[in-house]
Amino acid sequence: MAGYAVGTATLTAVSGSPYSLGFVPTAMAINAADSILFVAGTSGGSGFIATYSIGSSGALSLLLSNNVGLADEVSLAVSPDGQWLLGLDATGVTTGIVSVDEYAINSSTGGLTLGTGASYSVNGAGTTSGPGIVNPTGITFAPNGQLVFVTLGTAGELVFTFNTASGSGLLSSSQSLFLANGSGFSDNALAVSPSGNYLYVARSGPNGGLVPYSITGTGGTLTSQSGSPFAAGTQPFAVAANSTNVYVANRGSSSGTAISGYSVATSGTVASLASYAGGSSVTALALDKSGKYLLAAANGASPDLWMYSFDSSGNLVYSTSINATGPGAIALATTH
Repeated sequence: MAGYAVGTATLTAVSGSPYSLGFVPTAMAINAADSILFVAGTSGGSGFIATYSIGSSGALSLLLSNNVGLADEVSLAVSPDGQWLLGLDATGVTTGIVSVDEYAINSSTGGLTLGTGASYSVNGAGTTSGPGIVNPTGITFAPNGQLVFVTLGTAGELVFTFNTASGSGLLSSSQSLFLANGSGFSDNALAVSPSGNYLYVARSGPNGGLVPYSITGTGGTLTSQSGSPFAAGTQPFAVAANSTNVYVANRGSSSGTAISGYSVATSGTVASLASYAGGSSVTALALDKSGKYLLAAANGASPDLWMYSFDSSGNLVYSTSINATGPGAIALATTH
């Protein structure tokens, strides 16, 4: 795992980077206070979530390596109040079960205590009459912390309500959006707008692309925008959003069309901007703390970490690229 300080069009390795994990990483997240980094992964059939304190210079210090048993966390999300870590668990996919593991966070020690969590049975998953094969891919909170959104690959989306004040039973299923079985689509990643009014999904498959949803009501009802999916490159795999633009990583596209950009009007209407060159097989996107840069992790070749600034229309402008970990980069997490 490598860490970098973001400067003016520069990336500078923090002290101690790269860091040895001792397990194969699968997902990362940082709390809103920018004090703890969570890194999930597996080793020898067991799941782990390592917690690191983040120093003022960005350097990391290991707090704990939490053994979370058979959990296979493919995506992590921290509640906006910093009290809870949610892990999207892939261990039940063969039976059509989606599990969200809920951990109470000890902000002093980095310890995680497993709570009640939630499991959701996707009826008919993998059958000719039901949704597609369940393949958990992403989890995220709404900015107000009261909604949780999950992407399930070819099985669509789930929406949960969340009660951060409760000590148990925090998650309650609110809505499911299933893709037609055999459609060839896969919902691979998601991001919520800073306003909390829109959910953006990166969808691969025939006529795939960016799917914007409006979010309404206390239950987080999702309504897709007219005209979606908006065209992207091959195998849209990651998505990042600010208040005026959305960006999608095209994992299967050539380096010349690695990222697709979109503008977002004040009404929420999405329109395509352009495609941008980048690394090979871009798998993750993240905005830096200042909001001035977009970072992209490329899984297929070196350099594997790219950084872009924005012009006045939101188009990406190449800033720099470096070899962070060598080919194989899979995840990014940035301070808020």
